[in-house]
Amino acid sequence: MGNRNSVECDRRPVVFVVDGHVPMQTLLLSTEIAPPAWPYILDESKFLLSLLFMWLRRVFTVVPIVAKSIAAPPGFPASGNGLWYKGEDGTPEIRIVDQPLSDGGAFWSRTWLPLGNGYLGAMTPGGTSQEITQLNIESLWSAFLTSNSPQTYNGGNKQPNEAPAMAIAMQQYRQAIFSSPTGNIDNIDSLATDPGAYGSFAGAGYLISTLNTTGPVSDYGRWLDLDQGISRTTWSQNGTVFIRETFCSNPTQACTHHISARSGTLPSVSVAFSSALEDGLPTPNITCLDSSTLRIRGTASLPGMLYELLFRVRSTGGKVTCTSLGSANATVLVSGHATETWITWVGETEFDQNAGDLAHGFSFRGPDPHATVLQLINDPAVSKASYTAMRSQHFADFGATFGKFELSLGQTPQLSQPTDSLIAAYQIDQGNPYLEWLMFNYGRYLLGSSARGILPSNLGGVWGLGYSNAWSFDYHSNINIQMNYWSAEMSNLDVTSSLFNYFEKNWAPRGAYTAQVLYNISRGWVTHNEMNIFGHTGMKYYPGFAEWANYPESGPWMAIHIWDHYEVSQDTLWWRTQGWPLIKAIAGFHLDKLIPDEKFHDGTLVVAPCNSPEQAPITFGCAHAQQLIWQLFNSVEKGFAASGDTDTAFLEEVRAKKAAMDKGLRIGRWGQLQEWKVDQDSPTDTHRHLSHLIGLYPGYAIASFDQGTQGNLIINGSRATYNKAQIIDATTVSLVHRGNGTGPDADSGWEKMWRAAAWAQLKNPAQFYHELTYGIYENFAENLFSLYNPFDATPIFQIDANLGLPAAILNALLQAPDVEALSTPLTITLLPALPATWSTGFIKGARVRGGITVDLAWTNSKPTRASFQVDAQVVSRPVQVVFGNKMVTSFKTSGGFRRTMTSF
Repeated sequence: MGNRNSVECDRRPVVFVVDGHVPMQTLLLSTEIAPPAWPYILDESKFLLSLLFMWLRRVFTVVPIVAKSIAAPPGFPASGNGLWYKGEDGTPEIRIVDQPLSDGGAFWSRTWLPLGNGYLGAMTPGGTSQEITQLNIESLWSAFLTSNSPQTYNGGNKQPNEAPAMAIAMQQYRQAIFSSPTGNIDNIDSLATDPGAYGSFAGAGYLISTLNTTGPVSDYGRWLDLDQGISRTTWSQNGTVFIRETFCSNPTQACTHHISARSGTLPSVSVAFSSALEDGLPTPNITCLDSSTLRIRGTASLPGMLYELLFRVRSTGGKVTCTSLGSANATVLVSGHATETWITWVGETEFDQNAGDLAHGFSFRGPDPHATVLQLINDPAVSKASYTAMRSQHFADFGATFGKFELSLGQTPQLSQPTDSLIAAYQIDQGNPYLEWLMFNYGRYLLGSSARGILPSNLGGVWGLGYSNAWSFDYHSNINIQMNYWSAEMSNLDVTSSLFNYFEKNWAPRGAYTAQVLYNISRGWVTHNEMNIFGHTGMKYYPGFAEWANYPESGPWMAIHIWDHYEVSQDTLWWRTQGWPLIKAIAGFHLDKLIPDEKFHDGTLVVAPCNSPEQAPITFGCAHAQQLIWQLFNSVEKGFAASGDTDTAFLEEVRAKKAAMDKGLRIGRWGQLQEWKVDQDSPTDTHRHLSHLIGLYPGYAIASFDQGTQGNLIINGSRATYNKAQIIDATTVSLVHRGNGTGPDADSGWEKMWRAAAWAQLKNPAQFYHELTYGIYENFAENLFSLYNPFDATPIFQIDANLGLPAAILNALLQAPDVEALSTPLTITLLPALPATWSTGFIKGARVRGGITVDLAWTNSKPTRASFQVDAQVVSRPVQVVFGNKMVTSFKTSGGFRRTMTSF
């Protein structure tokens, strides 16, 4: 692919001696050193530190020595489904520190392990005598919620009296675009608005639990069990084996931290809370609610959103006492002869998504959170149940959520190599099926652990550090929030309800106002690229940089998820009550936004002004927008009958404008698929986004191209026709020229996962696997978190690549892209881009559109068994099953239909 990281490195072992001792790492020397591309430089010291860290990571790949026998800790799942770490000499790894922020968060994003139930998040370093657990509450945001905020914050929108001026400005921008020789203009600044008190997802402080023990530690190990959704740490000290366990339960909306000894009793245990470690978080009130419960009450900013945490401490055999020292310090002590101690915590804020509409003044303000957390902590399932019962309830829920789907890549668990050793040894193209399988499961785990609350998974899932996180850890909707959910439907993970509720309750109400005041459109609603949890729907002001703000296509892209959920689930009740109203409103806005092309005068309807996401030209007819809107209109046509809607005039308008609109598919001067209607693509553009290839993946305007409805157009006054082979060839040219996902904008994992999925859609196993392995090699940390700019001294965790990786892998194994009409056969392709290293494996419980569950097994890279089971209630449609470019069977779906194949 022509990138420095595609070249094999010559690595030689080097040993450092520190203070006369050889550390417990062997360092591998790489002769290949190249500087990163920097998105920004905060200050000179950070720049120099970043350069040093980048150089050290490039030159020295850290791999724990495996000089003597090392094995996964006792209790680690035999399946290998987990992450584990173990100091080589039996002592804790050196990355465990008493001050988590003394390293600027680098250890947090590289080595701490995540737990979550959607409502709460927790990050654990795996301490011994002291464990410092960093906490998150899903709706804890800095800024906005203050006593007068509803009057001063309007979602980044223009004021009502500015609407006439916006209508004039919009018309002037369009006229300037169409009269421009290039079809481009310099800016649309007058349409954008300063975001105001936009805020950021914020950390909620630290739980500190301390055992009264001293002395050397041995037999240390820590791990995250992905079969059960629990983290564990074990070690020996003074002849006693200690075990810590932490899990977050969705049914109880609580997290629990448990400490026990394998035999005998525990020393005394103290439990405290600190906000000082959470950079920027104001000091809260820390008091005793009762003799066993810490109460934390504070705001995320000054002034700001109110939150409350309750920590209840229970033990078997010990005495629990809470002592308060004023309003900002309290400690719970467990003394006596306890055989086990556990801390259960709950948390909530005053945020209320149901109050985000005009009737509530867009306040998003609910009641004081105290009553809610009190009810949660006093729930008998928390307050009366034994620890074993609480854990068993969590295990049952976790298994029911994640256990409906199973994947094998023919992997062999590598129980003699800790996870940091596996990731450090990983090589491009060579890969490691076990690590890839593990990262697939980890991605599903992270999505399920962050999306099952009130709010959907954000840029950090439900995990964020400090008062302010990169990009606010908000909802970027030109790839990031979408990628988070790419694998949800096919991997049978039922976690999308919070996503659709967020669209309905957070985007739509104020988005309707944005449509009117900014676009002079009274139908439907619109949002842009960056959204917080307070209905930020306006165009965010970046002076002269419309590429980040001018994105009214967030709704049409998210409509893919809305329609796919109905297609896969066949849940007609949901479609009628939530799915269809969302789709219809999004479509209504874009029906009115399309305008005639006054540049080429070819009789088509186009969007103007538009930006291909995060690309500079402000122009018209952007391929990304045109493809998305065309797919959106198809969803209206296909879903109208099931919706129960009688508005046939709306349906006919959709059909008419769909037929008239530019389809966003043109082949340019160097054989590329054009990104804009004016042929201005550069063959050296390695931009991170694949925006104009949206119809390849995750869309279908390219993947299911139909010459009859998409292939006829007028170019320079003459009629032209494209066939599918031409469109696919042009798409391939564009994908090749876009590079491997290490462009001039630093280095993120999500762009590589998108490329991997795109190559899989093109049925190219070599390029798919190259891109997948390159992304894993380049962007994933020791804890398997995906990192933005991984060579920075304090790299940023960004979850989208973690969650996009399962989708990319699935797209290499099983494809069922959407089609324009329900009468068009749905094509299910088996093993379309299977790399040779996954020559044996299976899938159980995959879900595809049409309400079909697919089980698939393969050996020697050929299917050995495939079964298809159709739900009881479905819309009947034709299906074709393909393997190796040959149709191996076909059927028409009906309720309860089953077919099993063993011959291919």
